[in-house]
Amino acid sequence: MPWNPAQYRKFESERFAPFDDLFALVRGRPGMRVIDLGCGTGELTARLADRLPDSDVLGVDSSAEMLAAASALARPGLRFERRAIERVTGEWDLVFSHAALQWVDGHERLIPAVLALVAPGGQIAVQVPSNHDHPSHTLIVGTAAEPPFRDALAGWQRPLTVLSIDAYAKLLYAHGGTEITVIEKVYAHILEDADALAEWVSGTALVPYFERLPGELREQFMSRYRARLHEEFPASPIFYPFRRTLFAATIPR
Repeated sequence: MPWNPAQYRKFESERFAPFDDLFALVRGRPGMRVIDLGCGTGELTARLADRLPDSDVLGVDSSAEMLAAASALARPGLRFERRAIERVTGEWDLVFSHAALQWVDGHERLIPAVLALVAPGGQIAVQVPSNHDHPSHTLIVGTAAEPPFRDALAGWQRPLTVLSIDAYAKLLYAHGGTEITVIEKVYAHILEDADALAEWVSGTALVPYFERLPGELREQFMSRYRARLHEEFPASPIFYPFRRTLFAATIPR
């Protein structure tokens, strides 16, 4: 099941809110070589390019569907390529990633590899959701453990990839980072009801489950998940505290 740009954009303003906090950690200058890892539909990569004048900005993503949407935003100084995050090479003044690295396993290896892309004097700036303990996510795991989904998934559950803020700080330091900032912030969202919460995660956290489920079970899975959300959140509206981790570091010259 491919990524769906339209579904992802349903809560665009809420998903994009942490961008400004992440960009505030960036020490921009004109003429930078910039890569955005996991650029998605490209709107935030374009915003990044707008805020870094005269820079060469490349957005990469592994989803052909997302890049098809992003391609309309390409212009001089802003381009997009299909590439997996793990396969990115080169040397960059800014390695930027907004809500993408959580899809790659093994952050103990990934973060040093991403940091190695930063040129001397350059910077890394990353945001990842760290909301895995919220019922919106734990109920997905619980639903996946029920029959018939458990058998269809062969017991698979999406592995937890995001580390603690202490672990990120230690990795950045151990692999040459200086001027290290690692913070966790809760973004407060008000959603209409449990159905709205289900719509939110159907564009992100549910995607890898739907990729592995046969078509006839996807709707059944979603119905069961919605029912469990309504049990957990019977009231309306819903206060949705979304926790995110942001970190940045510089590589010395």
